[in-house]
Amino acid sequence: MEAALALDPGAALLVVVLGGLYAAGVWRLARRERRWSTARSVAFGLGVAVVAVATQSALAAAEAERFSLHVAQHVLLGMVAPALLALGAPVTLALQASTRATQVVLLRVLHGRVVATLTHPVVAWLLFGGLLVVLYFSPLFELSLRNGMVHAAVHLQFLAVGGLFCWTAVGLDPMRWRLPYGARLLFVLLAVPVHAVVGLALLGGTELLAGGFYATGPSPLSDQRLGGGMLWALGDLFGVLLAGVVLAQWMAHEERVGRRHDRLLDLSGPPP
Repeated sequence: MEAALALDPGAALLVVVLGGLYAAGVWRLARRERRWSTARSVAFGLGVAVVAVATQSALAAAEAERFSLHVAQHVLLGMVAPALLALGAPVTLALQASTRATQVVLLRVLHGRVVATLTHPVVAWLLFGGLLVVLYFSPLFELSLRNGMVHAAVHLQFLAVGGLFCWTAVGLDPMRWRLPYGARLLFVLLAVPVHAVVGLALLGGTELLAGGFYATGPSPLSDQRLGGGMLWALGDLFGVLLAGVVLAQWMAHEERVGRRHDRLLDLSGPPP
């Protein structure tokens, strides 16, 4: 079996486009003497860097040889990178930095039927959990290892579906279906068991996934079980950390509301 190339031109182009557009947006705001959050820029930059590591490093070459390394790449592309990109609030930046005509187009797309359907919380949750099950328990996984186009499509699916999920959970950008903080927290926590169930199924499995592909590696069943354990543990960790982000946002919101209430009481003066 030949190792996959470490350099993926399509993914490299995506990294350059994402990073370039975001940097251009920050630069345009700076030219208008408007400040953009440094924390958001750092988060988005780290997200782009994670995509680059997952698709352009030695990990990208080795994931075709060991299932556990594929899981590591899956976690980076489907969980870590989407969360960081969502924390960068790219849609908000695009709306603030673009011209009026571009804003109209962006808002039309955001409120269009396709985006409204995909970003519905139920749809986003089902895609995030359901496609994980479809990938590992159908012929799609082995097909993705044997066909370069399908392989690239699966990587893009990791990033896109993870992005929809994290975009809904983080809630920094404008969207049609904005959940209250409590619902967002529940939305995240309900996804945690999905990775646990899939990971446990792989951990306890006795048959190889894509057996004709990974069977040539060292201890392939043990490596598959290692990958299952990683998916379980890292999926749970991702859910807990993302829930922590939502909880921190909720607490900060309540603190702002409290300060605003206190200011109103100060302005109204003492009771008669």
